[in-house]
Amino acid sequence: MSELEPVEAVAAMPTTGTTIPNQAVAPPVQGGAIDCPTCGGSLSGGTSPPLYIYAIGRLEARFPLLAVEKEFAQAAGRTETTGLTDRQTLHRILSQREYRYLARQLCWVMTIEGLETYIVAPRDPSDLELLIEAVRPNPRATDVDIVIGVKGPIAPPTLCNGLTVPIVVFDQLYSFDVDSLVASIPRPQNVDADQFKATAEEVFNRVIQIGDNAGATDEHRALNYLSVRYPALYAAVADGQARNASLSAVEARSSALSGTRRIVEIVFSFTNRTSDVVEKSFARVDVTEEFPFLVTKLSPYFDR
Repeated sequence: MSELEPVEAVAAMPTTGTTIPNQAVAPPVQGGAIDCPTCGGSLSGGTSPPLYIYAIGRLEARFPLLAVEKEFAQAAGRTETTGLTDRQTLHRILSQREYRYLARQLCWVMTIEGLETYIVAPRDPSDLELLIEAVRPNPRATDVDIVIGVKGPIAPPTLCNGLTVPIVVFDQLYSFDVDSLVASIPRPQNVDADQFKATAEEVFNRVIQIGDNAGATDEHRALNYLSVRYPALYAAVADGQARNASLSAVEARSSALSGTRRIVEIVFSFTNRTSDVVEKSFARVDVTEEFPFLVTKLSPYFDR
């Protein structure tokens, strides 16, 4: 795999989605704007530039109404669920075609660092089945979901049982676990496999735990993109550790090259554990449109 290739654990996963809760279809696209029939406005903000999202978190399926919860309970009563956990029961019922109508009624919430951050809905409602697969029957703490889309208005209280967070209409939704991500990253030949796994997990966790990283700002979108689509980042950290240097800081800033396009520089600082000498590397990411892409590969960085 070259440096520019996507990490397989993410890139190989198909786009997933579901409909807005309590609606038969997802918000239609009209005149370039995404109309939301339940929130009294356009998700693109009318003539305002779209607000793009590249968020890393966890998706949860919730019942927006008591009637939907009771209907699900009746479906569970007609399904063989003996010995299953509640999560396994949810997955089994939603996976059955005769109960897809229930999946369309659910509210899909993305939590980031344990906080309810977005209500998500697809641009294309035909992806409901793959979103159902994101409801893992055996969830683990290392499960991750990535939502790439457009941020809309705050949801009305009637949309998701009183939850008032922004709605995100997404075009891509990736679901994987950290172990799969790490296993897909090419390991430097001079680094032990177990050590590289520990390094990669630590780097990924540091990125997603950066304060207030909801994947909504240009800087956070660029950083989240690099963390899942640029394996050279992990190789650089492993190389630094081999030289007895720690990843001491990660900074994101608007590039001086920004003009008609928005370019973000991500600067990684490595501090030698013995001499305290700091070396820096950086990569440039274009975040002008919905899908970020690499502009400059990881290179030495010199303070101006």
